[in-house]
Amino acid sequence: MSTSSSSVFDPTDRGHLLTEQANPRSAQLDQLSPLELVDLFNQEDQRTVAAIAAAREPLALAIEAITAALGQGGRLYYIGAGTSGRLGVLDAAECPPTFCTPPELVQGILAGGPAALVKSSEGLEDVFTDGEAAMAERQVNDRDVVVGITAGGTTPYVKGALHAARQQGAKTIFIACVPADQAPIEADIDIRLLVGPELLAGSTRLKAGTVTKMALNILSTGAMVRLGKVYGNRMVDVAVTNTKLRDRALRILCDLTDLDRAAAAELLDRSGQQVKLALMMHLGQLDADLAQQQLTRHQGQLRPALAAAQASLHP
Repeated sequence: MSTSSSSVFDPTDRGHLLTEQANPRSAQLDQLSPLELVDLFNQEDQRTVAAIAAAREPLALAIEAITAALGQGGRLYYIGAGTSGRLGVLDAAECPPTFCTPPELVQGILAGGPAALVKSSEGLEDVFTDGEAAMAERQVNDRDVVVGITAGGTTPYVKGALHAARQQGAKTIFIACVPADQAPIEADIDIRLLVGPELLAGSTRLKAGTVTKMALNILSTGAMVRLGKVYGNRMVDVAVTNTKLRDRALRILCDLTDLDRAAAAELLDRSGQQVKLALMMHLGQLDADLAQQQLTRHQGQLRPALAAAQASLHP
């Protein structure tokens, strides 16, 4: 008996995916006034907050995994295509100025390379072996963490990368905006950010992009906090590379010590523009060399390093 063409399974048909479905709340999108458009977008964007809350446990596990890997000399890779990949590149690019990390510590890999940041090259996401090759090129190993980002959960480029990373023993994390039964994957940590259909059907640069950015903010910042690059809520490892960041560094020193701005500037200069070291020097009453030794002894964690230094001052 012959099978009609309409009943033949088409693996490229992704209409069942949550990210591809039509949103009934925006059925009249093209008839809305500008103010009504703003209100509807605002209402839908509330779903991103709920999605993050629903994924709190896997997000926390991911922070732990990333912290452990980076603390043992590993690297964090984000890999994706289109909007998902660009968001990974953006988050990676923000780590050096915010936390004074070397550029190779957190890296964003985008299908199509740097050119795809400004010019759409979504066709490059369809090659599984290209994702594998990206892992091989960077010599991903068992100390690393690879975060695959794909709103619809089906991108072959990302799947290839995660497959190769797992073969090398790397920790793998998957981020998608569809339920696991719609796009299953083998990964150590599976994060599903379910924001529902987009107002503009299939345009995952909207809610899916927003919630992905939120998740990446949490992962990178959370890991850096755990690694000691934050004291209280201050970025004490900030890279002092321009006037704005020097001003921020001086304000941090003034706020966390009894110094005025001129004295803070002198301390910052003596520390080699390193806020954490400057705080260790001043609060621990140490010269730069001894302060650095104390920080190194405590894996760069300022709070326990200060506690040890102050205990020696007041035994």
